[in-house]
Amino acid sequence: MPAPENTVRRSLLVASAVLLSTALTAPAALAAPKPSTTPSATPPAKMSTVGGARLGLPGTQVDLAGGAPVLPKDLSARSWIVADAESGEVLAAHNAHWRLAPASTLKMLFADTLLPKWPKSTEHRVEVSDMAGVGPGSSMVGIKEEETYTVHDLWLGVFLRSGNDAVHVLSAMNGGVEKTVEEMNEHAEELQALDTHVVSPDGYDAEGQVSSAYDLTLIARSGLQKKDFREYCSTVSVKFPGETKKNKKGKEVRGSFEIQNTNRLLVGAYDVPVYEGIAGVKNGNTTNAGATFTGVAERDGKVLLVTVMNPEKDKGNAVYKETAKLLDWGFAAAGKVEPVGELVPPRSAARTGARPGATASPGEAGGAGDGTVVAGAKPVASATTGNGSSGIGVALGITGGVLVLLAGGAFLVNRRWPLPDLVRRHSRP
Repeated sequence: MPAPENTVRRSLLVASAVLLSTALTAPAALAAPKPSTTPSATPPAKMSTVGGARLGLPGTQVDLAGGAPVLPKDLSARSWIVADAESGEVLAAHNAHWRLAPASTLKMLFADTLLPKWPKSTEHRVEVSDMAGVGPGSSMVGIKEEETYTVHDLWLGVFLRSGNDAVHVLSAMNGGVEKTVEEMNEHAEELQALDTHVVSPDGYDAEGQVSSAYDLTLIARSGLQKKDFREYCSTVSVKFPGETKKNKKGKEVRGSFEIQNTNRLLVGAYDVPVYEGIAGVKNGNTTNAGATFTGVAERDGKVLLVTVMNPEKDKGNAVYKETAKLLDWGFAAAGKVEPVGELVPPRSAARTGARPGATASPGEAGGAGDGTVVAGAKPVASATTGNGSSGIGVALGITGGVLVLLAGGAFLVNRRWPLPDLVRRHSRP
């Protein structure tokens, strides 16, 4: 048992941390205006100050100290942010709270909201009504009506191919699109992603649907606390269930086809190499949004999150090239810049001092069956490109057990949100 004075000291630390958290987070949340119904053509003179006053200003915000590298000169994105995924420090930002169309990066919020609802092995037979409302020209994974899929299959379709068909099937399982949208908006508010307003759960262009680079980064940070989220967003390729057909002998056989992640920093492209240390997260592209992307990468123990929205140079994978440049800058600048803001914790964590992300999706290894993480349990890590739903090509491995829950006071003071170790399976270039 600890000495009495240590107990008192610890209690005072927690109490003071709660008071500090309230002082830091409440004014920002109250200052945030409601989402506008239409994204503005230029960044407003005043934007939300969630995360700090500097983040509510238009233009580039950065404080370079001695020896810090200058920001890349040829960035064309309307909005971007570079943040430490664990400490929450924002190293630099450009129009961080500008409300813009998010495209399929909004699927990160969809996943973070719905992932805990079903075990991976849950099966669902797709009805014709499940596919109602999928927008014309949507990205699709190739789901067939009257075929049965596992929840695991559907999430692979969401993350790898950005399948709007998979989103609508999962939404139908959740009670419909309207209910899902309502839950997504509620979850965004809980995360203090107050720039975000959801109209369509798949990110398809819709009037009044907005988010921001700041919010998308908050959402990604929350999602990465979930083992399933980390697995899906880092999967390179996998075999996806196809359509049931009769073979030459008249026997019904269900084949499969390979799907590959559309994240170019994860899989590479003719003009974009695989980024060293990349471990997810999600890309998007629509007429209104242009190209959007949130990426997480680890290098030498440092984990960074970068979100880039709508580069003006919208050709030749510009969103990935600008993300790579900002990641390079962030790794070089870490410890050499003064933060210009922070990624705030969820409201419930700020109120109670609990460590965020202390829940797991149902059926996850190390879970207790009720969504609670068991301290010391070890998540499962996949390593190579798979040929079926059980052998997934994952670009990161989780090498340690679940981190011990932090003391509430320590989290509130330091704003830390530790992530399990991210280990790249690709060899370095």
